[in-house]
Amino acid sequence: MKLNAVYIENIKIGMQAIRGNLLRSTLTIFIIGIGIMALVGILTAIDAITNSINSEFAAMGANSFTIRSRGMQVQIGDERLRQKNFSYISYTQAAEFKEAYKFPAVVSISTNASGRATLKYEAKKTNPNIRVLGVDENYLHTAGHTIHLGRDFNNYDIESGKGYVILGFNLAKQLFASKIDPIQKIITIGNGKYQVIGVLKEKGGSMGGSGDDACLLPVSNVRQYFGRAQMSFDITVSPSDAITMEAAESEAEGVFRVIRNLTPADESDFNINKSDNLAKMLLENLSFVTVAATIIGFITLFGAAIGLMNIMLVAVSERTREIGTRKALGASQRVIRIQFLSEAIIIGQLGGILGIILGILMGNVVSGMVGIAFIIPWKWIIGGVVLCLIVSLASGFLPASKAAKLDPIEALRYE
Repeated sequence: MKLNAVYIENIKIGMQAIRGNLLRSTLTIFIIGIGIMALVGILTAIDAITNSINSEFAAMGANSFTIRSRGMQVQIGDERLRQKNFSYISYTQAAEFKEAYKFPAVVSISTNASGRATLKYEAKKTNPNIRVLGVDENYLHTAGHTIHLGRDFNNYDIESGKGYVILGFNLAKQLFASKIDPIQKIITIGNGKYQVIGVLKEKGGSMGGSGDDACLLPVSNVRQYFGRAQMSFDITVSPSDAITMEAAESEAEGVFRVIRNLTPADESDFNINKSDNLAKMLLENLSFVTVAATIIGFITLFGAAIGLMNIMLVAVSERTREIGTRKALGASQRVIRIQFLSEAIIIGQLGGILGIILGILMGNVVSGMVGIAFIIPWKWIIGGVVLCLIVSLASGFLPASKAAKLDPIEALRYE
């Protein structure tokens, strides 16, 4: 109880000293606060952006990979000799893979029908830059799309090559007035007529929002009406469990090498692209920003620590007679040391609290400007408190030790 009373008394004295030197203490608190604000604010924004990237790519079907044909440029020095295009992936090969691949996963087949199509409904039409894809019944699953109105393609639609179309949210909004139900309406794509059987759920503008401008046709219909020589097809695989991604990828490569009649000595003439590669690249770039923000924050805190130490040294010099009086009344070196450490800790924690509040606000303002939800970065809040405690102890230890070692007689004689 006596020790607790000493601590409480030291805290009261520390608060009185801070009020007595309000301007100096306030400036130090703000310096510490700015350092914590820079650290917590930038890291809060980075956490929000990271969470957004992860959630957006998960919605886009990030737990998947795609098998595509690939090309290779043969180059000697600065002179390119030729460009070799590896064999395209035919629909027969893609369908054979879908049948032969027994790993627990969903497999879809898709192809690019056109990148410059114009869609029309009565007097309304889109710009001539719509990308039309031929897809199968599993495409929406592997691409991370969901149906907002109507239905998805089924096996019969794909096998029969029906003239059906599924529109992205934006396309449906462009072609149909708000009171018109787009389902079963007939639209024109190029020279063909297609019945709308579904509208995709809106994804918004995040990560480009290209899904809202999707125009999906049955892959068999695309083969019939948009077919061209050496038309290449993509195979997308979405494992039932993301943990098995590596195993699923290895199995897919083995199965497709057999389908492509490759020998063990042959190089794979196709690419396997993970859909989370872009997310990983973005997160890696964010990690450099995190390091830069941490360095900036620590440099600011280092300056704040020097400022706090200077304040405490000045406080010891100004309060030498007070220290002598307390020692003459029986205060031990330990009690004096705790008194000045408590004062340093109070200043540090006030600065930390200010910095954390400003940092959270700054980070979430930045997040809000790019349309990301508000978050509370608990780990950075706890880290900020701990960091301020360390800074306070490091800055206050030398002045507190100096105060504790003062000779009471000399301190009382100090003018």
